[in-house]
Amino acid sequence: MASARQAQPPQGASKRLIGVIGGSGLYEVPGLTNMRWQKVATPFGDPSDDFLFAELGGQPVVFLPRHGRGHRLSPSGINYRANIDAMKRVGVTDIVSLSAVGSFREELSPGTFVVVDQFIDRTIHRQKSFFGTGMVAHVSMAHPVCARVGDAAYKAAQAVGLKVVRGGTYLAMEGPQFSSLAESEVYRTWGCHVIGMTNMPEAKLAREAELCYATVAMVTDYDCWHPDHDHVQVADIIRVLLENAKNACDLVREFVPLLKDRLTPCPHGCDRVLDTALITAPAARDPAMLKMLDAVARRALAAQTK
Repeated sequence: MASARQAQPPQGASKRLIGVIGGSGLYEVPGLTNMRWQKVATPFGDPSDDFLFAELGGQPVVFLPRHGRGHRLSPSGINYRANIDAMKRVGVTDIVSLSAVGSFREELSPGTFVVVDQFIDRTIHRQKSFFGTGMVAHVSMAHPVCARVGDAAYKAAQAVGLKVVRGGTYLAMEGPQFSSLAESEVYRTWGCHVIGMTNMPEAKLAREAELCYATVAMVTDYDCWHPDHDHVQVADIIRVLLENAKNACDLVREFVPLLKDRLTPCPHGCDRVLDTALITAPAARDPAMLKMLDAVARRALAAQTK
């Protein structure tokens, strides 16, 4: 197994390298070529699975099944820091995250795809930052997804004929249980559109790693607020989930070409957020912490030593 420092970007990473994180039901993407599964070590432990390095229409892509192949990991058991560190470590520049969700809106029926632009984080048992004692950083999450990547995902969904909505708020709950009726009703009054268990702290960590990130939320059910869905059944969710997974593969195949040639810096500054986020004075920084940040914060730390 390669060490964390030995992991290198694959050949072709001089272009944009697109990462795909697949949620429930999406464990690989048909149509990929030159495929190889490879373990990627990180200072934060093991990612959810080996990474699938491949090409899609000649463009290098990296795929990670968020729950592991066979859905081994619960939402709370996912090592989000390792997943995002590994993406950064192998040279990924842009991430599209696909996630199964419940809907809080009548018009967002099962089968609808929502390119969300906001999150509310209600998770409580997860490591949410790469930074901490010895190297403190505060990144802005006012606009938590990259609009450029989100726009590309929306265009790709339209191009393959999916029912897709641009914009919405994703409520991230801890799980693994589904919501109570009271919780579901409260989240609706908050203005939330969908509910899921996996995109936080994923989005926060992607921001800290200076990765352009967007979420495509795939609706499987109406949660329990809806009079026809007062008891969310796993069997019903899986049926819609499998159809959504097929559609998600179509979306990814259309999405990748929309990003592959953009070599300029992110117009929204996603790839430069640490320039104004690192707080700890250089003399007070913990060398052990800096070593762990060798992939996530390498660019910003190097810029401060020039």
